[in-house]
Amino acid sequence: MLIRPEQATDATAIEALTRAAFADHPHSDQCEHFIIAALRAAGALPISLVAEVEGEVVGHVAFSPVDISDGSQNWYGLGPASVLPGCQNQGIGKALIENGLALLRADKARGCVVAGDPAYYQRFGFRSHETLSYPGLPAEYFMALPFQAELPSGTVSYHPAFSAQA
Repeated sequence: MLIRPEQATDATAIEALTRAAFADHPHSDQCEHFIIAALRAAGALPISLVAEVEGEVVGHVAFSPVDISDGSQNWYGLGPASVLPGCQNQGIGKALIENGLALLRADKARGCVVAGDPAYYQRFGFRSHETLSYPGLPAEYFMALPFQAELPSGTVSYHPAFSAQA
């Protein structure tokens, strides 16, 4: 498996795998591929990694800047993250996320947030924190991973691309 930055020629494969990965997801509104395209178009996709197996793009993860109401800077949101259904549970998603988090740390980011399944994301060090919230989501499903000692306090907002529909 090769983890590498997204290239312009990967956009179609990323869209297809994202659609397939979220097709039967109970908490998806089937807009994840629109979000990725809108982030890309807005220049708000500083880290976009793909996993390639035998020349085929089988996984993708996006990291984009987030705003925090206390003014904290240099925080990012993880997601969407997707792996083709036939390739799931093989460590591809884990490798993508670990590589992306390493790139954020190397770029001196202050931390990362994620909205998702605690049982999955806690393995990377993400935890719910009383000081951070995301409107409309139960606290246990919104987690942060600070890369430095201080943790912001406030409401997190994702890029407007996260409201992308068709």
